Amino acid sequence: MKIKLPTYLVLLSFCLLEVTPEASYCVQKEKDIKTPAPELLTPESKPQPRINGPLVYGCRPGHPFLYRIPCQGERPIRFSVKGLPSELNLDPSTGIISGIVPAKGEYEVIIQAKNSKGKTRRDFKIIAGDKLALTPPMGWNSWYTHYDRISDKMTREAADLMISSGMADVGYTYVNLDDCWSNAKTYKKDPKREGPPRDDRGNILSNSYFPDMNGLTDYIHSKGLKAGIYTSPSNITCTGFTGAYGHEEQDARQFAAWGFDFLKYDWCSYSKMPGVDSSLEALQKPFRQVGSVLKTLDRDIVLNICQSWDAGEASKWGAEVGAHSWRTGKDLGFELENIFGVAIKNSEYRQYSKPGEWNDPDYIQIGWIGNAMKLGAPELTTMPASKQYAYMSLWSLMAAPLFYSGDMSKLDEFTLNVLCNPEVIEVNQDQLGESGLVIKKSESCFIMVKNLVDGSKAVGLFNQSKNVTNVEVTWKELQIDGKYEVRDLWRQKDLDDCMDKFTSQVPAQGVVMVKISKH
Repeated sequence: MKIKLPTYLVLLSFCLLEVTPEASYCVQKEKDIKTPAPELLTPESKPQPRINGPLVYGCRPGHPFLYRIPCQGERPIRFSVKGLPSELNLDPSTGIISGIVPAKGEYEVIIQAKNSKGKTRRDFKIIAGDKLALTPPMGWNSWYTHYDRISDKMTREAADLMISSGMADVGYTYVNLDDCWSNAKTYKKDPKREGPPRDDRGNILSNSYFPDMNGLTDYIHSKGLKAGIYTSPSNITCTGFTGAYGHEEQDARQFAAWGFDFLKYDWCSYSKMPGVDSSLEALQKPFRQVGSVLKTLDRDIVLNICQSWDAGEASKWGAEVGAHSWRTGKDLGFELENIFGVAIKNSEYRQYSKPGEWNDPDYIQIGWIGNAMKLGAPELTTMPASKQYAYMSLWSLMAAPLFYSGDMSKLDEFTLNVLCNPEVIEVNQDQLGESGLVIKKSESCFIMVKNLVDGSKAVGLFNQSKNVTNVEVTWKELQIDGKYEVRDLWRQKDLDDCMDKFTSQVPAQGVVMVKISKH
């Protein structure tokens, strides 16, 4: 999807790096700037097929199965799968696998993709058992773009664009509603969102902007994508719409009947409900309740909990109550200037990151996003280009859920360049599930190290200052020795082999992200 760069990016100036390692120090040097336009670090994808996405996929026996093979390359692409269980079917033209999850066990299959330019294959393991979200969930969430303007039309458009933009081809899967889809008793900003909270049987009602929830999820599923929804254990949500209080199990079953695959459960004003105190037991109660219900449903629903901006340190007990991810801080929309600090704080909970259990520092907010302070209409971010690459690098190294929350209808070439680098995403989706370790180098610079399942290490060299700075990582810090191969993941380019250390000039508020592998 070729889109003209927005004016602010054309005018923006930041350091361009040339990969020119010195044999003795493995140093990347800055070159003279001849153009003010930002460098698009991610190379254009090749016409030959490239299969992306996780190497493992968790699901529960007897439940509906849906998986769209993420694959870049010139279309049409013809797919085939060797060893696919008989309960599952592949559409060879779309790469969508559907059916019913087979009996408990591990099913090793080989995915193959072929087009007029070439062919490729990739091992893939389907694990039918108790765990979901064996790698961090990826997708889009409506909140920081549409807020209380969200509609069925906007959500379908987001699903369309996830396919046409190429985001789905690198692994983005979920199309998630946030707040404001249900009725509010009163809502002066938009009376069309007012209405009765429930029908005469107690079933929660969607507002007039969502006339057919089953139709919406069917539409999303028809593209091989998954659908998410939002609610609160309180009687009202954060924005004043109908919540689940007193109907928790009924609503969970309604979400499953509608066909949703993901639930964000947000504390909001639950503390004002009768009998709720500040004890840990009280903090856990609503999430334990919904987590227990979801396990009894006849479809897989991934649970993300937002515990009042991490009151009670949900990382320590989120998995215990049935969640698959949990917020570790405030709404990031209120502190976007502090993404480095947010990431460093999130990494303090790294020990709790593992397959099916993810620390969530909130969404990726680049491109066109709305002002969280006033639920504003989307505006083009003023975040420096280098910092946007750092943002995506941090979330990938932390094994954080990757949910873009910008305006899908205004995706530009630069934003897609940040969001859609398959080698960076591969670090996020690594099946070891480890969150990166932060090693501070100075007041303004730090490195983040993530061990990968193949024995290699993904390393981010980060510079928080407003000046180009040299950042170094030593083999001693990585607990390795000898000669190692170094690959620049953003530029998808092999550098010279290195001994003892790697040093690079890192752009202001930016990153150099590499993979270090045994020679």
